[in-house]
Amino acid sequence: MPGLLRGVARTAVVAGTATAVSGRVQRRQAEKFAQRDAGIYAQREQAYQQQAAPAAPPAQVPPGDDMVTQLQKLGDLRSQGILTEEEFAAQKAKILAG
Repeated sequence: MPGLLRGVARTAVVAGTATAVSGRVQRRQAEKFAQRDAGIYAQREQAYQQQAAPAAPPAQVPPGDDMVTQLQKLGDLRSQGILTEEEFAAQKAKILAG
């Protein structure tokens, strides 16, 4: 009888340990896959945002305005986020050169 009891107890310990290890492995895999999926979704969202918001064409300033008015309009476009710093600098150089 004591041998049978020991065998049953040993089997229970081995089964419990195997279950605990298996659960830990499953949790780690789930976390890893969740992080990977989050990264994929973030990349797709970023690509979607880039496609959804096309770049604005450079602003064309009417030729009849004086230089100060043109520069003020360019400054407004830049402050509204319509022009980037590079586009603003290029248009400003054109106005000041011409």
